[in-house]
Amino acid sequence: MAGRLRPVILALWALVAMAVLGLLWLRVVEPRMTAEVGDTIGKGDYELVTTDGGTFTEETLEGTPSAVFFGFTHCPDVCPTTLADAAEWQEAMAEEGEDLRVFFVTVDPERDTTEIMRDYVSWAPGVTGVTGSPEAVEEAIADFRIYARRVPLEGGGYSMDHSSSVLLFDANGDLFEPLGYGEGIDRATDKLRRLFAL
Repeated sequence: MAGRLRPVILALWALVAMAVLGLLWLRVVEPRMTAEVGDTIGKGDYELVTTDGGTFTEETLEGTPSAVFFGFTHCPDVCPTTLADAAEWQEAMAEEGEDLRVFFVTVDPERDTTEIMRDYVSWAPGVTGVTGSPEAVEEAIADFRIYARRVPLEGGGYSMDHSSSVLLFDANGDLFEPLGYGEGIDRATDKLRRLFAL
């Protein structure tokens, strides 16, 4: 009888061990890995040019909370919508006495020169456009963990697939959390209030 129960007992102990390892992963290892990846977003040696004549580096994100999103001036929907949302967030925060800096970084530096970026963001006065050489932009895309891919179009042109989230950074230049595309003004301002309360 004991001999027949031994495989069952071993199987039960194996299940207990797997459950403990799974719990350890969920409670300790995975959150630590996620935090470590989050701690590196926006950190790096990138150096880009802003539409107001400055530079955009890791240090640019320090001093006051910032919002950073990546896109391109030929974007048909996500980018203009996000620019409009950003203007709305800035207005909402300004009413509460807070100044939210917003940076729009191109993923298409071949077409998005400083002049084109300046013209593109001009209708959203609180947004600073950011561009640079293809190599510098590629480095920033990697440092911000952004997805961006060139998509050929019929007739020889191209578009860009890219991440649509807006990344929020605290006054230390550390990632706070993302704002999802089309998240809505109420949820966005709630996140921004928490960001400014840090």
